[in-house]
Amino acid sequence: MTSRDIRQSFLDFFKSKQHEIVRSAPVIPADDPTLLFTNAGMNQFKDVFLGTGKRPYKRAADTQKCIRASGKHNDLEDVGRDTYHHTFFEMLGNWSFGDYYKEEAIGWAWELLTSVWNLPKDRLYATVYHDDDEAFEIWKNFTDIHPDHIQRHGKKDNFWEMGETGPCGPCTEIHIDLTPDKSGARLVNAGTPQVIEIWNLVFIQYNRNAQGELELLPAKHVDTGMGLERVAAVLQGKRSNYDTDLFKPLLDRIVELTGVAYAGSLEKETDVAMRVIADHIRALSFAIADGATPSNEGRGYVLRRILRRAVRYARSLGQAEPILHKIAPTLADAMGDVFPELVERQSAIEQIIRAEEENFLETLDRGIQIFSDIAAKVKSENQTIIAGSDVFKLYDTYGFPMDLTRLMAREIGLSIDEEGFERLMKEQKERARKDRKRKMAQGDDGDAQWVKLSSGKDSVFKGYASLCEKAKIRWAKKTDDRLFLVLDKTPFYAEAGGQVGDKGVIESGNLILRVIDTQKEGERIVHVIDRVAEASGKEIDVADLDFSMLAKDVVAKVDAEARLCAARNHTATHLLHAALRKVLGEHVQQKGSLVSPERLRFDFSHFEKVSEEQLARIEEMVNEQIRSAQKVIKHENVPFEEAKRMGALAFFGDKYGDVVRVLEIPNFSIEFCGGTHLDNVGQIGTFKIVSESSIASGIRRIEAVTGKAAEDLFRKEFAELQTLKRMLNAQSEEEIPAKIEKLLDEKKALEKQLEKLRAEVAAAQLDSLLNQAAEIGGAKVLATEVRAASADELRLMGEALRGKIKSGVALLASVIEGKVSLVATVSDDLIASKKLQAGQLIGDVAKVVQGGGGGRPQLATAGGKDPSKLSEAFNLFKSLAQQRLN
Repeated sequence: MTSRDIRQSFLDFFKSKQHEIVRSAPVIPADDPTLLFTNAGMNQFKDVFLGTGKRPYKRAADTQKCIRASGKHNDLEDVGRDTYHHTFFEMLGNWSFGDYYKEEAIGWAWELLTSVWNLPKDRLYATVYHDDDEAFEIWKNFTDIHPDHIQRHGKKDNFWEMGETGPCGPCTEIHIDLTPDKSGARLVNAGTPQVIEIWNLVFIQYNRNAQGELELLPAKHVDTGMGLERVAAVLQGKRSNYDTDLFKPLLDRIVELTGVAYAGSLEKETDVAMRVIADHIRALSFAIADGATPSNEGRGYVLRRILRRAVRYARSLGQAEPILHKIAPTLADAMGDVFPELVERQSAIEQIIRAEEENFLETLDRGIQIFSDIAAKVKSENQTIIAGSDVFKLYDTYGFPMDLTRLMAREIGLSIDEEGFERLMKEQKERARKDRKRKMAQGDDGDAQWVKLSSGKDSVFKGYASLCEKAKIRWAKKTDDRLFLVLDKTPFYAEAGGQVGDKGVIESGNLILRVIDTQKEGERIVHVIDRVAEASGKEIDVADLDFSMLAKDVVAKVDAEARLCAARNHTATHLLHAALRKVLGEHVQQKGSLVSPERLRFDFSHFEKVSEEQLARIEEMVNEQIRSAQKVIKHENVPFEEAKRMGALAFFGDKYGDVVRVLEIPNFSIEFCGGTHLDNVGQIGTFKIVSESSIASGIRRIEAVTGKAAEDLFRKEFAELQTLKRMLNAQSEEEIPAKIEKLLDEKKALEKQLEKLRAEVAAAQLDSLLNQAAEIGGAKVLATEVRAASADELRLMGEALRGKIKSGVALLASVIEGKVSLVATVSDDLIASKKLQAGQLIGDVAKVVQGGGGGRPQLATAGGKDPSKLSEAFNLFKSLAQQRLN
């Protein structure tokens, strides 16, 4: 049976058992913060098992895309080293949501394996949880498995948990004995390819909470999972998953690209490398197809580790150029009919992988050399552990993930100090966190304590509908130059989601308090005040302010113009995000943003520079939407699941409550968002991109302005254009580029003339210098100071001098901006006959003037800090030359 036949046979079997056949969920779970990747078929049904969600069916079956390369379920280290572990795999599964239970699940599994697929019954073993007597009796009395083939095992093997928390329960596993003489009874759960697990039937009846306690679920469920790769190997009579039709096209393509033969050996390193590459290209392609991109955080970093691991293995096959992206089309051809996203996103998959390959290859060889030097030092000291500081250096400087360094170390009999590495990583993150932590409005509230001024609920946000609210002060605290207030309700928006906090005033009796920022402190909305004044204008020093001077009843007024400008930029950010995804592809995801009244900044995942043509199209698309003057729809208090069904964008790492706010621009953009926005996109006025740049590998940044800021920019640029027009005496704006190009050509011509004049002056100077040269053993020896405007000019003089000396050695020096520049030359005959080399000579001489340098035997340059030692340097040069010439 082909893998296609096996997959379809499984689905057809359970369809005959009244199961709904559902589509695979993406490998990127958008709504589960506990998971980086979908790692089991049941992930998409987690809410059902927890009793927080429902489906219109009680039974389901599918083939689920899974990635296990991080966290509790992590098979990365085993990939390629054995025959049956993978980072990406397909999990065939069937589920019961409070419907059938153990008897049907076990009976149908046995029926499919033995009656439909005709696996030999005497080679099958069933394991059950040690105290699950019910499952044991069902196997014994409701199937014809040999009773001796039913085994009890402990929690490690027969109690299934999705993660540290979540649904779980006892399970029964089905194993197949592949030993030649059917002697595998003692090898069940022994981690050997001779007896492997092919199907796991989980009976979910508990939820493990955050305290690690087991809680009974409202209903009992069945969750089964069977790896397609493993069962395909069994049904196709292969000893390795990599020999099945799921991997053979990939391995054939790798052989074609590398010219290295594949023998299927577990010991041969080139075979291991090929298996790793074949596996990793599957994980990368499916993850990218579902919207993930390599980066330095979260799942993006897991993908970057996988990719760089594969690149290093490709390097071990002699590949110095990118090849991984060339394998992706083969995968699309092989599996695109079942998973069309591989075909739809093929171009993006190839581009992203290629860009990542090129970036890593720039530092790979140097990193390998550094690793080799470190490893040699460790071995020379009779040690076996590479220090955490060295592992961190390879990571931080050369982009080597820790597991890649561990792999390379293991290959030469060494290990790494993982604890030391993790400690340094933690210290780096802590330093970065402290650097990022902004002192509240540039004022540190230090140890100031909150003082309660009134009782009751606080921080109720009213700012979506109002910019002015009567309120009561609940809490207050102050430092020497800042006052912090918490109100019972407020129209002030606290900084969140990239949008800066509101500014404005709070009127407290006869006092006017200037609010320069609004921040969140836990659930409290904190108003940051830097100026207190009486209505008459007299200022009161914050340090002298007594809280008794504050009226408990206040009026909070947001700066309406600043809020409107921020709303323009925030709504424009949503338009920009949607336009980026439409023009560049759906792999684009927000990675950070800033929304202020003055401008907007948007960071997003993308693998290369955005071209001028693409930027123009993005800008045009946003402005088309602005001109459409569509109403902005703000969906309030939407249940999270309903928001997802609406198509609202949600991304890993974002925190969402059970009820969310959704911002929709009809037929263009729909996103989760708690920020403040316009009522109509036409209010933006106009949108202009100011810059596009890279801020990290795989992360781009666009900065833009809207409304009046965009008008000011256009006005400024137009004024500058008119100034240029006048200065260049151009009749129209169209003439300006040609006029500037003409000026640049004239500048180049003048520079060439100047260079020629300098060369003539230098030649005259050199002729004079040559007359001063001493003659030793028939060769001229010269060491002297000359005037040069730059180190480059001095080097050109050295080259010119070398052309004039038929046989000789020379050192020219010049003091430029208080530092010494040196150039040494040696004629070809002296290099050959006297073994004189400019690089060696200048290296020794430069030390005298507290410097260093080097170069070719014919010509070398150096620099130094101490001009006072020049005469000493000249004497040394002459002495060294004389020794060789005599």
